[in-house]
Amino acid sequence: WRPKSFDEVVGQPAVVQTIQNAISADKTVHAYLFSGPRGTGKTTVARILAKALNCIHSDLSLRPCNSCETCQAVAMGRFLDLIEIDAASNNSVDDIRDLRDKINYSPGHGAYKVYIVDEVHMLSGAAFNALLKTLEEPPQHVVFVLATTELHKVPATVKSRCQSHSFRRISINDIVSRLREISSKESIEVEDAALYELAKHSTGSLRDAVSLLDQIMMSEKNTITLSGVHNILGIASDNLVSEIVEALTQGNVDSGLRLINETINNGVNPNQLATQIMGFLRGVLLCSTGNGDLVDFSDQIFSIMQECEKILNTNQIIVMLQAFDKASRDNSASWQPQLTLEMAFVDAMQSVVVGHPVDVS
Repeated sequence: WRPKSFDEVVGQPAVVQTIQNAISADKTVHAYLFSGPRGTGKTTVARILAKALNCIHSDLSLRPCNSCETCQAVAMGRFLDLIEIDAASNNSVDDIRDLRDKINYSPGHGAYKVYIVDEVHMLSGAAFNALLKTLEEPPQHVVFVLATTELHKVPATVKSRCQSHSFRRISINDIVSRLREISSKESIEVEDAALYELAKHSTGSLRDAVSLLDQIMMSEKNTITLSGVHNILGIASDNLVSEIVEALTQGNVDSGLRLINETINNGVNPNQLATQIMGFLRGVLLCSTGNGDLVDFSDQIFSIMQECEKILNTNQIIVMLQAFDKASRDNSASWQPQLTLEMAFVDAMQSVVVGHPVDVS
């Protein structure tokens, strides 16, 4: 389900439009730098760009046509003038020198040799220096596409020699639309609530969302339901998370710890539960600061957040967020997985009563 043309790329309109305009005007550049979170389309757009540069369709605005011999060869992975390099495992200066020796050879089939260097920030300092001269004055038949998830690690000298494009996280609605399209073409029935849960769980990565959908398709025989998604991903329902936070805001230690234990015993991942509690508390924080329109939960859960917001002040919410943030990153208590959550719950509860810590003895 990887997009085969620019029109199929999801959630990156600015990047796609800029590149399409350059191709239509025959004003492409010799080096591109694609940056952004994982799973947002960097390598996909790089491959489509490679197809467009070598497409032989007479109308530049219709490239890539996906029907000519060159486009077909790229789609099938047998186009020898498209070279993909993983900088994580080919990051030495010798690797870059070897690349420099080879780029002078003319393309075998297409008009351009396109080098896609993935995770380019993993190159060593010496390797970046070796790449600089090549980026500055490459042969006319060579185009570089550098992709990275950590732009800050790419030297400024490299950035200055490339046309930079920033890929953003894909919105939940865009991910849901794409998942709905895929499930429809696969003749799989999926509840809308399940699609939204998958989209939220993927945190802006369409690749992760599609992978999760594929995993669940293999597990669910008929309709994919929200409860099925929860079971497979090891996550708790929003209602259960809201009950835990309600117990926290009301200073109910017994109820809160019991809910946490029942949830973990039912197979929910402790770190994931901590993350979900943080997501709920973030919603409470947004409500308390007048930004409730940014909350992406059901009306029922949103109303519970508003009730919690009336009980807590901003400082209390921040203390709770910090406690569960620590729990979400703590894997030291694998022998007793709920322990870090229990500690976070009790620690967060100290701030529930304004000016009067709760006695949990």
